[in-house]
Amino acid sequence: MAFIGFALLIAGGLTLVIISDAGQLVGLEQEQIGQIIPLLLILILVASGTFGRRVNFSSIFGGAVLWVGMFAVVIGGYSYRFEIIGLANRILGELTPGVAVIDENAGTAVFQKGFGNTFRMGARINGAKIIMIFDTGASAVVLTSSDAITAGIDPSTLRYDVRVQTANGVGRAASVRLDKIEIGGIVREDIRAFIAEPDALQTSLLGMSFLQTLQAYTVRNDTLELHG
Repeated sequence: MAFIGFALLIAGGLTLVIISDAGQLVGLEQEQIGQIIPLLLILILVASGTFGRRVNFSSIFGGAVLWVGMFAVVIGGYSYRFEIIGLANRILGELTPGVAVIDENAGTAVFQKGFGNTFRMGARINGAKIIMIFDTGASAVVLTSSDAITAGIDPSTLRYDVRVQTANGVGRAASVRLDKIEIGGIVREDIRAFIAEPDALQTSLLGMSFLQTLQAYTVRNDTLELHG
């Protein structure tokens, strides 16, 4: 009991030092000491339980190692919280490709970068759901042949007379106008687009003919934010 009383007396003294605005204590600022006091009180309670009954040294040592390990995990998780959140967001982006976090009041849609180092986003083109890749290097929205069919466009009726640069080299595309594009709640109508030749493109691209209609778009820390 004497140990508990002495420990509580120390904690109370530290509290009075902070309340009295005494400046630094053993090189620590008041705010830092204030953060330590709750931890000290917890340790006092643990110690009181230990000294209040007979236990062997191995039990005490094992308990101490457990508490130190838990404390290290908490501190490590807090220190690397942004990296952990970033990894979690990228995993979520892979598991749910194209899903946006929408802020209707701000008029923004936020997408997370996937492990393929690209921003994949779910769009509705002429009412049809299509997965696209954010690409500022594309001068216009570009649809694959299969996505064009999904959006109600018949590729066989088009004239592929526009030269375009794709990942497979120089190809040809047909120029069209899309009735409507909706991405993350942002809607645009009558958008210029290209339809790539069959097998010339693997994934449709969200290019500048849509992006230039936005108020802004920003890329920061693996996050893409569209401002409608």
